[in-house]
Amino acid sequence: MNGARAVLETLTGGGVDVCFTNPGTSEMHFVAALDEVPQMRGVLCLFEGGATGAADGYARMADRPAATLLHLGPGLGNGLANLHNARRAGTPVVNIVGDHATHHKVFDAPLESDIEAAAGTVSRWVRRCVSVRDAGQDTANTIAAAGSTAQATGGVATLILPADVCWSRGACAAPVTPGQTTAVDENVLEEAARLLNREGKHTVVLIGGDLMRRPGLEAASRIAAATGARILAENTPARQERGAGIPLVERLAYLGEKATAQLTGVRHLVLAGARSPVSFFAYPNKPSNLVPTGCAVLDLGGVPMALEELAHLVAPGVRPVTISAQRPGLPNGALTAQKAAAVIGALMPEAAIVSDEAVTSGWWLPQATVGCPPHDWLTLTGGAIGQGIPLATGAAIACPNRPVISLQADGSAMYTLQALWTQARESLNVTTVIFSNASYAILGMELGRVGTRPSTDGRARALLGLPGLDFVSLAEGLGVPASRAITADDLAKQLSRALTEPGPCLIEAVVPSQSSFLD
Repeated sequence: MNGARAVLETLTGGGVDVCFTNPGTSEMHFVAALDEVPQMRGVLCLFEGGATGAADGYARMADRPAATLLHLGPGLGNGLANLHNARRAGTPVVNIVGDHATHHKVFDAPLESDIEAAAGTVSRWVRRCVSVRDAGQDTANTIAAAGSTAQATGGVATLILPADVCWSRGACAAPVTPGQTTAVDENVLEEAARLLNREGKHTVVLIGGDLMRRPGLEAASRIAAATGARILAENTPARQERGAGIPLVERLAYLGEKATAQLTGVRHLVLAGARSPVSFFAYPNKPSNLVPTGCAVLDLGGVPMALEELAHLVAPGVRPVTISAQRPGLPNGALTAQKAAAVIGALMPEAAIVSDEAVTSGWWLPQATVGCPPHDWLTLTGGAIGQGIPLATGAAIACPNRPVISLQADGSAMYTLQALWTQARESLNVTTVIFSNASYAILGMELGRVGTRPSTDGRARALLGLPGLDFVSLAEGLGVPASRAITADDLAKQLSRALTEPGPCLIEAVVPSQSSFLD
């Protein structure tokens, strides 16, 4: 068989049976081989950032990697932002990048570039396949390197696939040997138990990663109840299980000064699947490291069983404290971001998957949805905007029987709006709510936080406005039915209808920009 078929058979044999693609000439033999390997589902994306974001969303919900297929170095470049988000989320992604035929590279053709260097910025593993005989084994090694959520962390693993490797014959598929599952460090676990029993009231346990699923949250709640420790969650968890019957965990604040206030007086910080807290950006005369002076840090690592074993040591027989079922009432009148959050909380269906890139319009969403039926919440893990709509696309393919709600800021929506076309093409059950405030409100807030004081009508302010975007027309042009809501009643009616109808839908929720962010 040729190299392309060997790669595809190795992928499907290793459990990777969805590939988000934006191919070019160098990848045509891979595309043609899809006809010979029907087990692989190819999903076409109009932009590489949509493909990489969708692969991230798929793997977060499927607990196993999807593949991408990107065209040479420039195609990889277009997909880097959402590969960065996947890297920060610890998401397993098998990232396949086509390249020129090996004999063609010496001619420095127009699309020639240093793929290894670019891929290395977002990948835990980079391998160039140099021979058709290696195609199957290199693919198997890439799958193993990407890992899965059964291990402590997953990651982006990149396979560079030259065109002649794909078209040449003499390849065979290879079996995948799973990577080693990381074990809990028993010495660290015992040290954490001693610390919590002795200093629990002065300790914060900061959790993240796969510990944001129900078992980890329940273990954290038991630890808090038994020892008096406080539990905080990382600010942008890759996937959090929330809702009625699940423990509530307060997130570490986005703003550094608010996070500092949350950690004031803490003597011990235990990390469980989370990184040590730092400010999102640097600011004049403000600290970057948010760990209080004199606070000792103990890292449990990201092993999913770590908190459950710790709870067994310090909280035997203690039950977790969970949230009771509750919903906000439906508001009426002119629509605001706060009222929109209430509408979403009032109507969210059971087992929903929420992709949250609402940014400043989303401040009220956590409280409005805390007691909704159990659901999964996916966030912007790496800060590179343009993740939300592709993330929802991948999640819908991973979980076709669950409703997906994409909560999306207008500015960041424009980075990867093309993913709506894929939702329409694949008939995905995604409801997108665009918070349309006609501004980059987050940057309006940051304009003041970095110490500048521009005039209210100056050019700096003008650069942050987004007048004239018509998301109803844009969505319909991409094949997705759309409507516009200007009152809370409008949004409630349109969201109710969208959640009961099959296929994708978009609602443009027209809300005012938050003046406190822009003044």
